[in-house]
Amino acid sequence: MDILKVNKLTKKFGNFLAVNNIDLTLKEGEILGFLGPNGAGKTTTIQMLLGVLTPSSGEILYFGKNLAKYREEILDQLNFSSTYTNLPWRLTVYENLKFISYLYSVSNRSKKLNEIIEIFKLEDLKNKFMAQLSAGQKTRVNLAKAFLNNPKILLLDEPTASLDPDIAKYILNFIQEKRNQLKVSIIFTSHNMGDVEEICDRVVFINQGKIIANDTPERLAKSITLSHIELMVKDGLKRTISFAKSKKYKYHLDKRFIIIDVPSLHIADFLRELTSKGVHYNEISIQKPSLEDYFLQTATKKI
Repeated sequence: MDILKVNKLTKKFGNFLAVNNIDLTLKEGEILGFLGPNGAGKTTTIQMLLGVLTPSSGEILYFGKNLAKYREEILDQLNFSSTYTNLPWRLTVYENLKFISYLYSVSNRSKKLNEIIEIFKLEDLKNKFMAQLSAGQKTRVNLAKAFLNNPKILLLDEPTASLDPDIAKYILNFIQEKRNQLKVSIIFTSHNMGDVEEICDRVVFINQGKIIANDTPERLAKSITLSHIELMVKDGLKRTISFAKSKKYKYHLDKRFIIIDVPSLHIADFLRELTSKGVHYNEISIQKPSLEDYFLQTATKKI
């Protein structure tokens, strides 16, 4: 079931077309990655989904209801977290969470606040002012406030940015756990492609205001035909570079290693020919295409 449906959504700023006639769906319990380079239209789309910006045309339906008509009812079941949103700096963490909770229909408010503080490991921070927190701590508070109303739909913008790896892993596990427990539907944006591959069921890619891809992370990665061969060359580095150039393969040097982009189907032939030229290497690793490769390739394409 589509819990969110976007039809022919368009946003213009004067003569500039920021979002161009896009269609988008989000299923119940789905985690949808929403990706694109800077200036692609991601932020504008999210602001329209939150009701912050009014579309120039098109419609946004939550639970089958139009956002413009049922705004208050829908927003009570929706929440949002962004690393780039600043909460009032002169309020403590607890005060921020408490006052924000009054924006929603939260039952047993005190109990809910204590639960959220425990879940997001904010016990040592709750009496600190927001101005005293590190970037990672602010990210955790922003994410905590997104769960105050037990939302049915979450929009998470860079939810693990600035977090230490152990906390980031904890947060990703928590998001997946809540999705499984509550069937909460999530739109997830991130520049960390590893996070997207780990957590997202499907990825939508937007560029220059248009949706240009909509598929699973695995299938998008497999659409890239190049693999990365990393070699620590013992003898014959100049010959390796010359051979890569003759094949018109991109390469770059990283300290003692050379990394060459080779079509996946040609890897065996490439290594065999390299050996025939007397090149000797101590180490080799072959990295298959990833979602990051897809992102980098697609972000630079002209539409």
